[in-house]
Amino acid sequence: MAWSIADVARMSGVTSRTLRHYDEIGLLPPARIGSNGHRYYEEADLLRLQQILLMRELDVGLREIRAVLDSQVDEVAVLREHHQRLLAERDRLETLARTVGRTIAELEKGKDKDDMAKINRPENLFEGFEPSHYEAEARERWPEAWEQSRQVVDTMTDEDTEQWQRDVTAQMIRMAEFMVADTPVGDPAVQTEVDAHYQGVCRFWTPNACAYKGLGQTYVDDPQMRANYDKIADGLAVYQRDAMVAYADARLS
Repeated sequence: MAWSIADVARMSGVTSRTLRHYDEIGLLPPARIGSNGHRYYEEADLLRLQQILLMRELDVGLREIRAVLDSQVDEVAVLREHHQRLLAERDRLETLARTVGRTIAELEKGKDKDDMAKINRPENLFEGFEPSHYEAEARERWPEAWEQSRQVVDTMTDEDTEQWQRDVTAQMIRMAEFMVADTPVGDPAVQTEVDAHYQGVCRFWTPNACAYKGLGQTYVDDPQMRANYDKIADGLAVYQRDAMVAYADARLS
């Protein structure tokens, strides 16, 4: 029995675009390609996809996954190694939960203050977050760029990550101050701040105009990302998105 790429996408939750990318890099070629150019997958391919998704959940890179599947190395040993990563991730999530708890407490204390006072200023606002969370859109829409970003993240020390967290927090606070002051998103000062944001993103991957606008839209559409921005100042996610669109139109098109 064979399934079309649309069938596999529906069953697995993996987009057709990603499945085509897996084919292009030799990770998951279809069993056959029909005369109409459509890809068809058989049961063995579905089992391979299941293994790919499992290792992706464990944050294994695509090149490493292909090496594991093609070499038929001991999968138990691979899973044991990545089990340690899951334990580390558990610890990170516990830290993140404490961060959110502190933010809730800050917001509750500032309920009755003026707009400027509602901007959350703790330097540890993003403790527990990782840079890759801000490239989630790239993982789905631009897999190669996302892989590049992961390689950069893997080289970051704990000190690098902490500095990144402080920089992101400070940058978001500055954008919130512009927003509260009703500064237009096209204002040169705002665009200078957005340029700093763009250069920060370019540490991990280099988006073109369309991709950078897509990342900004993700800040609005993704509940977690929007909450991260709006915890600092209500409406900041939309303001950041609009400023990124203006920047992309002016400098990246």
